[in-house]
Amino acid sequence: MKLSFMKNYGQKIACYIIISALVTLAVEGTVIFFLSKMEGYFRRTGYRSVMFGPDGMRPEYRGIILVAFGIVTFVLCFYLWIRDTLAYINLIIEKVKDISEGDFDNTIEVRGNDEFASMAQNLNQMQKNIKEIMERERVAEHTKNDLVSSVAHDIRTPLTSILGYLGWVHDRKDLDEATRDKYIEIVYNKAKRLEQLTNELFGFVKLEHNELKIRTNRLDLIQLIEQMLDEMTPSFVNYEIEVQFHHPQQAVWIEADGDLMARLFGNLLNNAVKYGKEGKQILVKMEQTSDWVVTKVVNYGHVIPKDELDSIFRKFYRAEQSRSRNTGGTGLGLAIVQQIAQLHHGEVRVKSDLQGTVFEVDLPLYQPQKKEGNKDDNQS
Repeated sequence: MKLSFMKNYGQKIACYIIISALVTLAVEGTVIFFLSKMEGYFRRTGYRSVMFGPDGMRPEYRGIILVAFGIVTFVLCFYLWIRDTLAYINLIIEKVKDISEGDFDNTIEVRGNDEFASMAQNLNQMQKNIKEIMERERVAEHTKNDLVSSVAHDIRTPLTSILGYLGWVHDRKDLDEATRDKYIEIVYNKAKRLEQLTNELFGFVKLEHNELKIRTNRLDLIQLIEQMLDEMTPSFVNYEIEVQFHHPQQAVWIEADGDLMARLFGNLLNNAVKYGKEGKQILVKMEQTSDWVVTKVVNYGHVIPKDELDSIFRKFYRAEQSRSRNTGGTGLGLAIVQQIAQLHHGEVRVKSDLQGTVFEVDLPLYQPQKKEGNKDDNQS
């Protein structure tokens, strides 16, 4: 029998004591009844002994018998009531010992609704939290190792080229001016690449630790993307990529951080060039609603497998795959895209099929804090 209606174990103990006392009184009454029957029988038969005299059982022996039966009955009855709880307490103690030894896999069955059930529930939650913390630590350690490996490779490669070309130009005094200028140009491009990698890594660290605060201003998103497309024209020409930019209006004004928006769409366009150059076409399409602007960057390169789409924005995603050294990069570009979109209370999605790989960025026209305050502050 379980006293499940009682949620306080102290109340249950009090109830167990009362029940045990009542049972003890009943047993005591039964013992007194049988003793009186025995006394009557011994009187009629004339039996005499140390315990039984002519007036019946001697009082001291009667008291000893009643006390003995009372104690045994109370203890036994109380133990029968509380033994399940004692076993449950031992189970909890064993589980605490297992947790202290590093076993976080097996949970404790939650029985009833008293303090011990609450303790078991809290131990299960604590065990779950510890496992999650350990998993986060493991992922953080893995991420740190990926960062070190990625930085070591991506910085060492252009740095090795820079040192090699500079050393060769320095040692070859007989180089003509055109050849020297050619290799200096190569060194310059490698140095720019090194700068880009460094900026990307530092930018990601700031975003990851929420150290980067957005400075919103009114900006024309169409003009910003057109400017970025112009800056990337050499890459488009080099890979013979045709670029189309469709937008229904002459201007789309949003409240955003211009530098972060440039990084967001720059990363998406660079990604489209790196992985979609075989398709020879990139499409940028923009649509505006009453509160949002939706920008799609489409490339027609290799289709991303469906089972990898959920991982595409994960940091160091490419470092965890069979990474192509031809495209380079730290594997942070799309992770930065997602973080910048979220900083602006927006969202970025991706889908990929035979119709193309589409990165869709949803951004609000106004930032929430701006809507409640004075919008004119940044419209001048």
